[in-house]
Order: sequence, then C-alpha cells, then structure tokens
Amino acid sequence: MDSVEKEFAVHEAVCAERYAAIEKSFIDGDKRMTRIEYLLYVVIAGVLLGPGFAGELVKKLLGL
Repeated sequence: MDSVEKEFAVHEAVCAERYAAIEKSFIDGDKRMTRIEYLLYVVIAGVLLGPGFAGELVKKLLGL
C-alpha cells in the first residue's frame, strides 16, 4: 500500500507542476492576444478612415 500511495503522491506533484505551466501559458497567451487585438484595431482604423487619420490617432494614443 505504501508504494501505491507514494506513486500517487509523486503523480499528484508532477501533475500540479504541469497544470501550473499550462495556466502560465494561458496567461501569456492572453497578453499576446490583447496586443494583437489592439494592432488589429489600428489596422482597421487605417483601412476604414485612411492612413492620415490612423497616424493622428496613433500619435494621440502615444501622447506625441
């Protein structure tokens, strides 16, 4: 019985580490997707409103 309990405890520890790594990768992916989303908004504004307007918008957002 001790062997099974020990193996199960090791299995739980390994799975907990893997789960933490998966959660971290989801958080990193979410940040990356947010950046991509903002870039897409700028591109859409550039296409719909013209490059001059998009340039002014970016300047205002960046405080230039």
